Amino acid sequence: KDVLGKLRIGTDLLNIVGDREQPGSLGAIGWDDEAVKPVKFDIIKNGVFVDYQTTREQATMMSDYYQSVGKPVRSYGCSYAQSWADVQFQRMPNVSMVPGKNDDTWESMIAKMDKGIAIVGDGSFSIDQQRYNGQFAGQVFYEVKGGKIVGQLKDVAYQFRTPDFWKSLKAIGGPRSYHLGGAFGDAKGQPGQSNSVSHGCVPSLFQQVNIINTGRTA
Repeated sequence: KDVLGKLRIGTDLLNIVGDREQPGSLGAIGWDDEAVKPVKFDIIKNGVFVDYQTTREQATMMSDYYQSVGKPVRSYGCSYAQSWADVQFQRMPNVSMVPGKNDDTWESMIAKMDKGIAIVGDGSFSIDQQRYNGQFAGQVFYEVKGGKIVGQLKDVAYQFRTPDFWKSLKAIGGPRSYHLGGAFGDAKGQPGQSNSVSHGCVPSLFQQVNIINTGRTA
C-alpha cells in the first residue's frame, strides 16, 4: 500500500487497466469464483501505479487506503479456479494498455522514427521472478531509417529494467490502432492452475532501449 499513488512506472502516456468483463477477451466472465461481478479498474494511471487486482480478502486488506482516496471497498472480481476441484485464488484479469487521445497508427509510429527497429508480435522471453529485469524477442523485425521501413532483420531481442523501459515510452497509438491479443496458458499457483487472459495494446515508440543480436557467432 505504501507505493500506491507514489510509484512511477512509466511516462504520463502509460495507462493500464484491468477488466474481466471486456467483450471478446479470453478472460471475460459474468461473476468470479467468489460471486463478485467484475468492474473495470485502473492499475497504472498517467504512469503511476494506483491499484492492485483484488479478491474479497485482498480488498478488505486495502480498506484503509481505499477509504482515504474515496474508493469503495470491493473486490475487482479477480478470484479464479481452473475447475470445481481446485482452490480459487487471485488471478490476473484482462490487462490492457489504454490507447492515446490521438489518431496515431503503426504507420505514423514508423514515420516518427529516424533510426530504429520496429518489432511485431512476441517471441522468446526471459524475466526474473520480480518481473524487474527481462529480455524479449518478437516474431518479425524491420529496420527503420528516415521514417521508412528499409528492410528486415533477424536475431533481434531487447533487454530492460521494467521502470526504465516504460519511462522511455515516447508515443503511443490511438483507438483505431488498438489490438486485443491473449494467452491460453497463464500458469500460477502450487499446484499449478492455468488461466486464459487477454492483453490489449497499441503500437508504441520507445527510445534508448538496449538491443542485442541473439545470433550465433563463429
